[in-house]
Amino acid sequence: MFLGLRTVIYPAPDLAASKAWFSRALDIEPYFDEPYYVGFTVAGYELGLDPGGDPALGPITFWGVADADQALAQLLAAGATARGQVRDVGDGIRVGTVLEPGGTVLGFIENPHFSLPDAASGQPG
Repeated sequence: MFLGLRTVIYPAPDLAASKAWFSRALDIEPYFDEPYYVGFTVAGYELGLDPGGDPALGPITFWGVADADQALAQLLAAGATARGQVRDVGDGIRVGTVLEPGGTVLGFIENPHFSLPDAASGQPG
């Protein structure tokens, strides 16, 4: 079901401070910069900042899937608890999260634009 890692989203209640810090730490500027989300491309993968994220939950890792609805159904059948419905976040990208039985948040993302990074360059292939 999982196609590989895609995205890690960090809670960023102070989005400006987090964006400035990650820009310095990564030595890059975000490729996507809006009041509701900031995204960096790091070696072909997404590092996101969510001002609405809960620091108590920590970062959420999103695994790539071919079909988000099917992934949600399969995870629920395996014993997970839904944290809401699959949602479209724009540009054909659909995400969802569940709680696995141990209580950890697990994310999944259907992203038709993702391509695996080239191992030599770390950039999307």
